[in-house]
Amino acid sequence: MNLITGLHHVTAITGNAQENIDFYTGVLGLRLVKKTVNFDYSEAYHFYFGDEYGTPGTIMTTFPYGKDLINGRHGKGMLNTTAFSVSIDALDYWMSRLEKFNIPYKQPQQRFSEDVFIYLEDFDGLGLELVFNDKDERKGYYNRYIPKDYALKGIHHVEIWQDAYERTAALLMTQMDHKVINESSDRLRLGTENLPGKYVDLLSTPNVLKGLAGRGTVHHVAFATPDAESQLKMIERLNAYGLEHTGVKDRKYFTSVYFKEPGGILFEIATSGPGFDVDEEAAFLGEDLQLPQQFEEQREHLITVLPKINYPTEKFR
Repeated sequence: MNLITGLHHVTAITGNAQENIDFYTGVLGLRLVKKTVNFDYSEAYHFYFGDEYGTPGTIMTTFPYGKDLINGRHGKGMLNTTAFSVSIDALDYWMSRLEKFNIPYKQPQQRFSEDVFIYLEDFDGLGLELVFNDKDERKGYYNRYIPKDYALKGIHHVEIWQDAYERTAALLMTQMDHKVINESSDRLRLGTENLPGKYVDLLSTPNVLKGLAGRGTVHHVAFATPDAESQLKMIERLNAYGLEHTGVKDRKYFTSVYFKEPGGILFEIATSGPGFDVDEEAAFLGEDLQLPQQFEEQREHLITVLPKINYPTEKFR
């Protein structure tokens, strides 16, 4: 059995909290499954967007630090694009939807002679793709205004740019249960299985400027492992490979281990449970501010200083 089963989530550094809500729940139609705060800086939100239950592999999370945060720069040494999986029949719908809300996108292109995709960016400049395919059996979140069959099904793949990707590929293939799925002249697709939500695309971009962290960039990517036991086995692999890591950290909805891969990108190994319904009923996920236990005594203060947000958003229906 694989210790790594695929992608778990992607976490990005963003700016305005309301714009975050508007884009990911309004434009893209994901569900806000958790409204909490950053474990390392309690005066900033941590939003989790995903399918109805926040299933691993569907989750995009953001740290909206505020509109004054300096912009980052896409470039090598970074995860620059997070791609979402959509039904092959939904291309025209999504092009029309993006045009309706004046969101620029690049014209459809084909990759590996199978997937059609369009590139766009969120309100902070974060690189995104919609990948239209017929391989994804996951059910997207039905928000009652985007047609059920056209809903985003979850993450399709992440795209990492490196000076040279061989060391990153070696880690993924020898320690993290990935294998070669496809390749072209400039792109290597690895995956734990040949299914959306399981892919990591590595690009060799030696002539591209180094990326800079900031607003509109990815903070880390998390890979899913089934449980605490498999997570500890992954720690044994990291130790044997000579990679420094944080040890297990309790993130309430899962436990996490963080480490830098050889190319400098922050990787996380996150358990698939206990899940987002440990402090809210599934029907009401994301409605109330949920705090890590260590911040509960700050609740009144945090309610005062955290930006006021409107959810659900109405203007992108």
